[in-house]
Amino acid sequence: MFEDKVTDVFFDLDHTLWDFDKNSALTFEKIFNDHKVGVELQDFLEVYVPANLKFWKLFREEKITKTELRYQRLKSVFDTMGHPATDDLIHLLSEEYINHLSSFNALFPNAIEVLDYLKPKYKLHIITNGFQEVQDKKLRNSGIHSYFDQIIDSEMAGAKKPNPVIFNLALNRAGVVPEKSIMIGDSLEADILGAKSLGFHTIHFNAHREETHDVAPIIYDLQEIKSLL
Repeated sequence: MFEDKVTDVFFDLDHTLWDFDKNSALTFEKIFNDHKVGVELQDFLEVYVPANLKFWKLFREEKITKTELRYQRLKSVFDTMGHPATDDLIHLLSEEYINHLSSFNALFPNAIEVLDYLKPKYKLHIITNGFQEVQDKKLRNSGIHSYFDQIIDSEMAGAKKPNPVIFNLALNRAGVVPEKSIMIGDSLEADILGAKSLGFHTIHFNAHREETHDVAPIIYDLQEIKSLL
């Protein structure tokens, strides 16, 4: 479908290649055990996962800072669960979470297979809203850093997807025009609509099983990319 149209493939990282939810759960399991936090992990995650997405949206929209994101997403969950957690504990868990998150390295099924398939045919890049200090460790520790020519993060760009600034920086760094580029990501708003607004081709990896749409081709397994590129 896109094989003759593009030369460069841009991937999102979290929720697209790197299995954020799985790695995040393993991180919380470790730090809760280390610090004897008396909550059931599964009960915590049921509240945390949607809360984290909500606070990331606020961060993406420049409505909260990185510090507020890291604090509020935990504070709100403990409050919702009625679990007494001091500010000192929340700040400690926030730091510990960041320190340990990139030590867990689960990728989505077929991620390596697809990268091996794409690498000889295209230039591969990353565009991520994640924090530079963490994203580089995720890429290196999971063994996929070497697949990518350019790795663009929101701290480097001074803007977050779907802001055109981060996409334009990625295009400039890669030396390619949007018409020859394709963006693959899980967020319809940040990845797909953001990239399409500049003229990218797009593929929506619907990792969250959101409603279907006709904005872009939708895939549910990374292996499906091989039928499109």
